[in-house]
Amino acid sequence: MPHSSASRPLLRLHIELADIEPLIWRDVVVPSSITLAQLHEVLQAALGWHDLHLHEFHIHHRHYGPRGQDGDDDPGRQDETGHTLASVLSGASHFTYVYDFGDAWEHHISVTAQLPTPVLPSLPWCLAGANAGPPEDVGGAGAYSQFVEAMADPQHAEHETLLDWHGQPFDPQAWDLERVNRRLKRLHQAWGQQELNRR
Repeated sequence: MPHSSASRPLLRLHIELADIEPLIWRDVVVPSSITLAQLHEVLQAALGWHDLHLHEFHIHHRHYGPRGQDGDDDPGRQDETGHTLASVLSGASHFTYVYDFGDAWEHHISVTAQLPTPVLPSLPWCLAGANAGPPEDVGGAGAYSQFVEAMADPQHAEHETLLDWHGQPFDPQAWDLERVNRRLKRLHQAWGQQELNRR
């Protein structure tokens, strides 16, 4: 994707992780020309995931994702690398991204605005958000709630076991906007280099 977003509409996306309270959310700005494969990378960076599991997008009753990842090759899943966000939305303002089919992290994504080219250090860019993303392999939304409860209570029967598993204390309200944007800036730079390599 080119570095310049001039003449390309920008989309503000509101991302919410389903079935968790208090709400885990992010607002990001992306070019409408972003591919779904690139959007997957943006979501991983914004929520603090590490791309360890399968994923797919659900848009207009169609599924998009990586073909052949980890031996999974669902014939009904279209290749995400060949589709831009603008091309698949077709007027839709809501869609879903599912990460880790075991833990089944469902992200509800809304297109909240089309924007003129803003003065941002780079694109994509995170504008706002709240609360830390769950750790990988914690077990899904229900298990995450139990994890948070146990980690907050040193007297909890599972506290030491989960602390040892996670490797450090966990603050469910802690997230770092600057850190997210550093990750997104690295993506922007990597995409630009990939484009140069294709020329």
